[in-house]
Amino acid sequence: MVKTCIFDLDGTIADTVESIAHAVNRVLVQYGLEPRPVENFNYYAGDGINLALKRALADAGDPQGAFWKQGIPLVRQYFAEDPLYHVKPFQGMPETLRRLKPQGISLAGFSNKPHEQAVYVGEKLYGTDVFDRIQGQTAGVPLKPAPDGAWKIARELQVKPEECMYFGDTNTDMQTGRAAGMFTVGVTWGFRPRQELIDNHAMALIDTPEEILRLIQEKGNQKEDVESD
Repeated sequence: MVKTCIFDLDGTIADTVESIAHAVNRVLVQYGLEPRPVENFNYYAGDGINLALKRALADAGDPQGAFWKQGIPLVRQYFAEDPLYHVKPFQGMPETLRRLKPQGISLAGFSNKPHEQAVYVGEKLYGTDVFDRIQGQTAGVPLKPAPDGAWKIARELQVKPEECMYFGDTNTDMQTGRAAGMFTVGVTWGFRPRQELIDNHAMALIDTPEEILRLIQEKGNQKEDVESD
């Protein structure tokens, strides 16, 4: 029986790519580098803002990362100034989450964003009554794909990992959910292509938020990998 659904934030419940690009590109411009196209951030993002900056710097002409360490406090400052820049929920997600609540399923968000910003974005987009827990990057919780944050959420919600479904849109998310021992679902509307989710052993794939409801009913905790063609 599925008792808890844990959702990645960026690219899974929220379309945030422009907010990440906006903050990182401000740093690039400050160091005299050309801003990167927004679509490039689908590949820069997913492992925290620090690595997004490092990847963007490399593509913009700083492959050795000469500006990286000094750019980290800047990108965090810029991101904190406007974490909701052009951020919006994916179509159908708010309605889907609100349909899960009456079924007695607890909901959580798990992000590599700094914790305060993860909570802020989640609550601004969805209100304070949808998610039972939101966990971002903190000193005591290592970044995904480490499973520690997912386990922490499960403990706080008093459920076992095998009673959780984990939803995400990147290889990092598939690795996180599987390492945590949770039924791991790849969503195809996010940052990365479908094949990446398959290659990283998604147990199921869904193409719309509405399919979450069907999957919970049909799949439960059945552990079946999606096979590559």
